Parts: sequence; C-alpha cells; structure tokens
Amino acid sequence: MSNVSRPQRGARNAPLRRRGRASTRGRGRARRGRGRAVLIALSVLVAATAGTGYWLYSNLDGNIKGVDIERALGDDRPERLAASGQNILVLGSDSRAGANAALHTGTASGARSDTALVIHIPQGRTRAVAVSIPRDTLVTRPECITAGGSTLPAARRVMFNSVYAVAGPACVVKTVEAMSGVRMDHYIEIDFAGFKKVVDAIGGVTVTVDQDIHDPYSGLDLTTGTHRLDGTRSLQFVRTRHGIGDGSDLGRIGLQQQFLVALMSRIKEQDLLGSPAKAYTIADSLTAALTTDSPLASLTALAEFARSLKGLDPSTMRTITLPVAYDKKDPNRVVAAQPQAHTLWQAVRTDSAVPVPATMSPTTGG
Repeated sequence: MSNVSRPQRGARNAPLRRRGRASTRGRGRARRGRGRAVLIALSVLVAATAGTGYWLYSNLDGNIKGVDIERALGDDRPERLAASGQNILVLGSDSRAGANAALHTGTASGARSDTALVIHIPQGRTRAVAVSIPRDTLVTRPECITAGGSTLPAARRVMFNSVYAVAGPACVVKTVEAMSGVRMDHYIEIDFAGFKKVVDAIGGVTVTVDQDIHDPYSGLDLTTGTHRLDGTRSLQFVRTRHGIGDGSDLGRIGLQQQFLVALMSRIKEQDLLGSPAKAYTIADSLTAALTTDSPLASLTALAEFARSLKGLDPSTMRTITLPVAYDKKDPNRVVAAQPQAHTLWQAVRTDSAVPVPATMSPTTGG
C-alpha cells in the first residue's frame, strides 16, 4: 500500500453539496446484492462444517463473540408482529485499535459503525429487502445502558455512526428500532481486520471502475478499468468517499453495493463442497470476525439460520438506501427524508412491498 500524506482533518467533512461525479459499473445490479452477500457468507458455514471433526467444529464455534441484546434492551422495544418476518441489523465496525490500526482506517479513537444494513426477510424466506443507513445521518439516540453498565441520556441530532462508539452495539440496535419502529430479531457485526481476512481467503475480489479514484484518506488509488483487490485494497474500496460522487457517505454506499455484489459472485465461484480445506479457511476467517446477538453466537445456531435461508431467491433481493435530505443547519450531514422514510419503514414493519416513491431520495451521492 502506497504512503500518502493526509489532508488536514477539517477537510474530511467537506460539504455534501459538492457535485463532482465518478461513476462505477453495475450500480443497478449492486442495489440487489449487498445484503445478499451477507446471507451467502453465512451459508459458507454450513459447507465448511459438514463432516468436520469435533476439534474443527469447536475451534470455529469458539471464534464467535456474542452480545446479549435482549437483556440490554429489556422490554422497551417495538412490538414483534406475528407476520413481520425476520429483521437483522448488520454492522461493519471500523475500530482503529488492534489489528485494524494497520489498515489505513484513520486515527480517530474508539470505533464507529462504518456500514449499517437492516435486512428484512419476509415470511416464507424466499425474498429479502436490505436498507442501508448512511453513517452521516443525524438521528435521535434514545437513553441507553452502555457496555460498562452506566446510563447514557438520550440525545438529539447525533451522527448515526457515533452511537456505536459511545454506547456499543445494543444502543445501535435501540437507535435503529427507535427511528424505524422495526424490531430487530438478530444482530451481526464484522470488523475491518476480519473482513480483510475473508477477502484474502477467497483469493481477492474483482471490480471495474469507469473513472480514476484517488482517495488519500482511505489510501485507494485505482485507475480506470478492472482490478483484482486483495483484502487491504478491498477495505480501501468500501471505505472510499472522497474522489467519488459528492464526497459524502452516499457515494461510498454505492461502492459498497458494487463491491459486495462482486464478493458474492466470488464466493459462489469457490468449490466449497469440493474443497473442505478452503471452506474451513473461509469459515475460520468469517467466524473470527463475527459478533452476533446471543441466540446466534454459536456455529450450530448460525448454520441453522443459514439453512433456513436456502429458499431465498437471489433475483428477488432488493437493496435500498434510506432516503435522506441535506440537513438545513449543517450541509455536511443528512437527515431521513419524509415522508419517504416513514413509508419505507412502515412497509418493512408490516411485511409489505416497499412502494417505489418510498425509495426516492432528494439527495444522491453519485
């Protein structure tokens, strides 16, 4: 990875209204694939553990970390509706500590939820909807109990990605439930260092870009054309926001969607059933990177969950970015656009089809 001097920190929050554009191929297809890649990755566990011995199983099982979301949140949550399907909050965390410190992730202390995705799987589990929440969205954070056991008072107009840093995963779940009215059934988190190992385990991922991308913050330096990205450069790709679109998180979401479609395709190319050793390597990397809610925090539970999704038809997966508008007080931030966001969450909550107008955002990132 090349050494690149960083611009001044203040430039990181350049106004979202800048309109330089850098397009990438496959945007429409990418919108169907981001959440699907997560589900396919989980199904790797089934193949990886088939026929393995107790030692291999227990090693993978011991990799997974669990968080007792139910205990932390108590009863102050949205009602679980009888016909609401399954809702999973998937977070990508960007801690700057430990192994992540060497991955060009920045110098901010603590950790942030760099990627947030609500995956809704309706009754029958043959289709799914995935809603991306931009990290720069201003939200109302409800009162939460932190990981250390202290009470954090409610706060208005806080950046969504800061909730993880100050209060931990349970508070992120509570914040998402408060803003959406949708009860989360499960929580899945993957960190940067683990993501890198998963990509390296499958031999890299191929992406095509239509314009040069140079981002001194993420370290990404790509010329127009097709590139095979290893784990480190894949992290740079999915974290890039400067030099693409308007420099906001909205442009980065487009890159993430494109990348995860490519990741999904790459995983499907692997001969997992015919190569138990490769399957185990991928599953070992994946489980070591995972933190889940307590009910999913075992290999058996994850494998059973993956099996329950076997009927999911990839062609029906729909990925939507939460409709947002520029904040009137701070153009560097966005807020949920109404009434689109309300209609979108209502459809998810009631297990209904999402109307097209509910997916239209006044703000686009490229």
